[in-house]
Amino acid sequence: MNKLELKYEGKAKRVYATDESDYLWVAYKDDATALNGKKKGTIQDKGEINNQLSALFFEAIEKAGIITHFVRLLSNRDMLVRSLEMIPLEVVVRNVVTGSLGKRLAVPEGFVLSQPVVELYYKDDELGDPMVNESHIAAMKWASAADTKEIQASGLKINTILQNILNKAGIELIDFKLEFGIADGKVYLGDEISPDTCRYWDIKTREKLDKDRFRQDLGNIEEAYQEVFRRVKEVITPA
Repeated sequence: MNKLELKYEGKAKRVYATDESDYLWVAYKDDATALNGKKKGTIQDKGEINNQLSALFFEAIEKAGIITHFVRLLSNRDMLVRSLEMIPLEVVVRNVVTGSLGKRLAVPEGFVLSQPVVELYYKDDELGDPMVNESHIAAMKWASAADTKEIQASGLKINTILQNILNKAGIELIDFKLEFGIADGKVYLGDEISPDTCRYWDIKTREKLDKDRFRQDLGNIEEAYQEVFRRVKEVITPA
C-alpha cells in the first residue's frame, strides 16, 4: 500500500489517497483546536495516541458487530481506512451533563442523566455545527430515514461498548461524538474515537482526561492523553 496525494487536511488529521481507490491513508496530527477553531495549539504526541487509541476502540466495536472504516495500523501515527461517502452529521451521545448541554438546560456540570441522550448536529464549521432533528435531515436530504435511525441506534450501542471498556479502566465516559459514512450501501463508523472527540473523567476523582484540559487551560494535557491510552490499552490488551 502506497501513500499518494493529499486529499484533505482537517483540524486533527491529513487524509491521503492510496494506490487502491477504496482505501485511504490517515495521518494523525499533534495540532489542537477548540472553540470552533478560535483557539489553536499543539499537544505533543497527540497524533500517535489518538491513532492507536482509535484503533483499539474500532477493533472492540467491530467485535461487537458494528462495522467501521478501520482496516489496520500503518504506524504509530498512521492508519489505513476504508473510503466512505461521509454523512454530514455528528452523532453526540451524552451520559453526564457538561459543555453546551449544561448551558442550554441550566443544569450543573456533572449531573448524571437518567438515560443517555442522543443529539444530531449538521457538520458545518462556518455555521458552528448547529443541532438538527430528523425532520431537518429528511427535508435537506442529508441522510435517509433508515440511515438516520441506524446511526442513532449505533451511537447508543457504541456508548455501551465504550462504557464497558472504560469503566474497567477507571474512566467515566461523559459524552462523545461519532461520524458515519456509506460504502457499498452500508453504514460504517468513521472518523476517530479519542480524547479529542470524547470526554473522559477519572471515576474516583472526576479529573478531566480529555481535550477539555486544552479548552479550559487546565494544564497537564499530554499527561491526560497518555493516561487514557495507558489505561485502555491495559484493559483491552492485558499483559
